[in-house]
Amino acid sequence: MTAIGHRKSALVIGAARSGKSRFAERLALGTGLLPVYIATAEARDDEMAARVAAHRADRAGRGWTTIEEPLDLADALALSAGVGQVVLADCLTLWLSNLIEAGRDPDTEASALAAAIAGAAGPIVLVTNEVGAGIVPINALARRFADAQGRLNQKIASAVSDVILVAAGQPLRLKPAPEVTL
Repeated sequence: MTAIGHRKSALVIGAARSGKSRFAERLALGTGLLPVYIATAEARDDEMAARVAAHRADRAGRGWTTIEEPLDLADALALSAGVGQVVLADCLTLWLSNLIEAGRDPDTEASALAAAIAGAAGPIVLVTNEVGAGIVPINALARRFADAQGRLNQKIASAVSDVILVAAGQPLRLKPAPEVTL
């Protein structure tokens, strides 16, 4: 398994149900540090409530401290990422949805998150979805969201030391990547 050090940060990216959250949890727990979980989801319907409950159950009994923060992720990260702790933020895609719904500027918020990552005293693992691999969405809101998600993923990928793509439960390191030359 990929490992992160005590001052490193990682972005775990993949499709829905790719195994990215489970991988990110193992990655965080592998540091041996006190695990802090920042949850960005809001259970607004029965299906989402079941998803949140399943994630809580997966973490139960493994020493996680959970912080539920749907909007102010940069602040929560800055307050939680201390020496002796590892922070897992899951997920940036739901966070972005919350920001757009609240009328907040995703690019400004992404910059604040990147700054919080840079200033963190301990390791951070962030989870996000890759949403731009399919067809161009049919409506303006969906296109706006996919574009914002792509920009967010690029900004955070630039801010972290490691980027891992998870597909079918299998991790593939994207960053640091071997040098590519022509």
